[in-house]
This record gives sequence, structure tokens and C-alpha cells, in this order.
Amino acid sequence: MKRILNEDLIYEILSIVEEIPEGRVATYGQIARLVGREKNARLVGKVVGMAESYGDYPCHRKKDKRLLKKTSFIFE
Repeated sequence: MKRILNEDLIYEILSIVEEIPEGRVATYGQIARLVGREKNARLVGKVVGMAESYGDYPCHRKKDKRLLKKTSFIFE
């Protein structure tokens, strides 16, 4: 069985995170679509959660008050 999470995918996700402009917001789902894995938003969340192990990614999670399940990132 092929492993879903590998170093190439991690760096692909983080390279997209790195390109999000300062002060902008992106959801796990938006980032997942950009890497061609529309159904893997939770995987993106896992990668971003361990991003500090791979470098300095200035982002933090933000929960939408109206949609408690929707998580976004604010980039500083």
C-alpha cells in the first residue's frame, strides 16, 4: 500500500502555503485543491500542523465562528 504522506507532498503543500500573501486567508480545502488532492483537506491540516519541523511558515489557525468546522489560516 502506497503511503499518502511523503516528503515530496509535504514540500509541495508548504510551497503553496509559502506563496499565500501576507494578511490573506486560505482553507485546508483550497490548499488541497491546489496540490491536486481535493479530498485531502485534513492531510493538508496535518502537514501545516507540523510545518515548523520543516522551516519557518508564519501562519496560524483560525476557526470561523459561524462555521465551527471550517478552519482557515491567516498569514502574517
